[in-house]
Amino acid sequence: MTETLDRATLIGLLSRQWEAIDALVDPLDENRWRTPSPLPGWTVFDLVAHIIGTESWLLGDRPPAHDPTRAKTDVRTLPYVRNETAVLNEIWVDRLRPLPGARLLERYREVVERRRAALAALSDAEWEKETVSPIGQVTYGRFMRVRLFDCWMHELDIADALGVTVEEGGPRGKLAFDEFAGSIPRVVVKKGDAPDGARITFALSGPLARTLHIQVAGRASYVDTFDEPATVEIGLNSGLFVRLGGGRTTAEEHLDEITIHGDGELGQRLIRHLAFTI
Repeated sequence: MTETLDRATLIGLLSRQWEAIDALVDPLDENRWRTPSPLPGWTVFDLVAHIIGTESWLLGDRPPAHDPTRAKTDVRTLPYVRNETAVLNEIWVDRLRPLPGARLLERYREVVERRRAALAALSDAEWEKETVSPIGQVTYGRFMRVRLFDCWMHELDIADALGVTVEEGGPRGKLAFDEFAGSIPRVVVKKGDAPDGARITFALSGPLARTLHIQVAGRASYVDTFDEPATVEIGLNSGLFVRLGGGRTTAEEHLDEITIHGDGELGQRLIRHLAFTI
């Protein structure tokens, strides 16, 4: 699913993604900053703090020192912290929580400007250099595709928390969705237990409408068409598909928005086991 994308285009999309998040939170008062989000334990404030933390880490910054007037939280004991990446994320969020929302936004803008400058200054060799990322060892440029997806997903989280609508399609959404969709063939086998020989179609409507055909033959992969009818065809909105894959909601909450034709048992199993993001 991932397409070749030139460096300038990707950096431009990432920059516009940061701007979209800025526009979402700029009008918020302190109460709205603390609105619970779809992610366990996190508010809108925490989502922005998380983005600050990741981009700061990419700049080589360390988390702020713990405020000694606050009780110290052992983030490893939190039920939604399941790996070392989540530990680092939570430390940044916890250390930034004492700030007021307006100051957090200032810090966000400061970090974003530094990241824009750092990306512009990277040499071609640095852009192509292998580095650690949430999806394993990849080039730095490939990692930035993951960053775009992550920030886009958190834009949706913030919008959902605040009860507002944002553009989910367009160039940013398309690239972020392609990054997301690249994992779906693996998910339908490993989590959805799709059997060998299964032909699975996701017919997506909405802002990122498309038809995804997945053939399971030893391993699962995308195909343009099937030689035989699909084993199961699942129809749903692209926004719901992404939120199910991101673990932001469950299929049980949206059964009236999902259609299944063909192998109903397989279809039900797949939609209930789409969540895979950290």
